[in-house]
Amino acid sequence: MSEEILTPQATPAAGRPATRGNRLAPRRAARELGLKRSEFDIAVGLGRIRVVPDEGGGGPCVTWAEIERVREREGFPESLRERVRTVGTTEGAALMKVPTSRFARLARLGLLVPVKVYVNRYGAVVWLYLADELRQFASDESNAGLLTGRAPEWLREQLKDGQDRRPRNWRRRHLGFLLRRTDDPWGRAAAVASLLGPVEVAVVVGDPHERSHLQRLRPAPVIDGLPGSPTARLAEEIMTATDPDEIHWLRAELAHLVGTAREHRTAAPRPAAHPAAHGVPRTAGRHCRHSVTTAPSSAAQSSDAVGIAPQHTSTPSTTALGTTCPSRARQHPAPAPARPRGLLGRLRRRGSRPTRPTR
Repeated sequence: MSEEILTPQATPAAGRPATRGNRLAPRRAARELGLKRSEFDIAVGLGRIRVVPDEGGGGPCVTWAEIERVREREGFPESLRERVRTVGTTEGAALMKVPTSRFARLARLGLLVPVKVYVNRYGAVVWLYLADELRQFASDESNAGLLTGRAPEWLREQLKDGQDRRPRNWRRRHLGFLLRRTDDPWGRAAAVASLLGPVEVAVVVGDPHERSHLQRLRPAPVIDGLPGSPTARLAEEIMTATDPDEIHWLRAELAHLVGTAREHRTAAPRPAAHPAAHGVPRTAGRHCRHSVTTAPSSAAQSSDAVGIAPQHTSTPSTTALGTTCPSRARQHPAPAPARPRGLLGRLRRRGSRPTRPTR
């Protein structure tokens, strides 16, 4: 397995497949390093693999030089896979040689930091941890009292209050992953804004155009779910900060990054103005502007030439600004209804005459 992965390292540069600017997309880079896409994302988030912006304005890419640097590390690829290997509660407890209940308590208290989260098919939240970090925690002698015996009183009090620091610790780590992926000032601000609610973002960023730009740059959600579904609502709860001190910290970070972005670029890009809002003459009144209408068809022009009144609707035209004005189309009187002919017509006309009074 190692020889097959190391084979491309000796391939000359001329034999490499053509890539944009000698940079590889994440999926291709993961394949070159023998990693799953999820393992590759964790390695990038931890700084094990360095990424650079795409020259074409896309997402992060990996250079061939970085691929070769990672391959040259001792123990590749097993050592890299082991550093990014994740485990759940059951496997993590076995790795640390503690009961699953104690492992869950340590995680809720924030002593074990999740690196990944997802919602399983039963609608339960599953937290994953780095196996390498769990081994380090268990091997630290200062943590021996947390792995065996009775937990300290201050930790038991926090458990009684129902404290669960897993979402907050994951958000902090996830933010570090997002910030490591981009150097764009507005993109970094959008990463922080993705962990705040709309009201909190509006408090910091008063310009609606800037908020719209941050929304466009918002990172993709880590948990997929249909809008309005229980999974989507659960994902929003996990992604959004709720503790007052966490919100205060994120708002301060957002204000700092937005200020940096404004210095880097004067303002967020404004949407292009609607073409109908410029150069339209005011022809129907002082406070009324008509929308641009298309020229009449040839059939309508020929109808006017022979004196046949074209059909017009009495619906007022809608302006580009959302107001309505009376239509300036030529008004034509409605033609009188045709009188019925024949015997039926004579009978109807005779019946409409006033009858003479009988003596």
